[in-house]
Amino acid sequence: MEARLRLAVAADGPAIAELARASVREVFPAYHDEVQTASAAEHITTLDTALIDDGTYYVYEAADEIVACGGWSRRNKLFNASTAGADERLLDPATEPARIRAMFVRGDWTRRGLGRGILTACVDAARAEGFTRLALMATLPGVPLYKAFGFTEVEPVDLPMPDGVVLEGVAMERPIDLEDYA
Repeated sequence: MEARLRLAVAADGPAIAELARASVREVFPAYHDEVQTASAAEHITTLDTALIDDGTYYVYEAADEIVACGGWSRRNKLFNASTAGADERLLDPATEPARIRAMFVRGDWTRRGLGRGILTACVDAARAEGFTRLALMATLPGVPLYKAFGFTEVEPVDLPMPDGVVLEGVAMERPIDLEDYA
């Protein structure tokens, strides 16, 4: 079965939220304990509808089911579970990186290039709007994908969830025009 990439629409919201929660519950236990996994499933999987409204969020669909999702943002928010330093202002493409946001793949669809496909779409769209760099806050399960796609680690970061649980994360960046990213 083949998956098809498309822009997400508002009606996809419930399916995206369920996919994100299922992905965290399936993938996070290899990196985090039970309490951290439960907290992540609640707090980092909340869909930021501004991504869909802005036309910067993608889904892969197979047999009428969403099997992967993720996107980018031109707004000043790095990841869902935090409002620290975040606001709704538009980023300046000349001086600030676009943000990669909310990447999730269903457990039975991992390792099939879907994450890479979404990242490629994000690079192309952000480049078209004049951005020259990308930034993201990776949770540990995502670090291998992002490294393989040319992101470099900026620094390890503790990610406090709203319930006080702390996850390990990694701030990462990459230039948009990086050779051999695909």
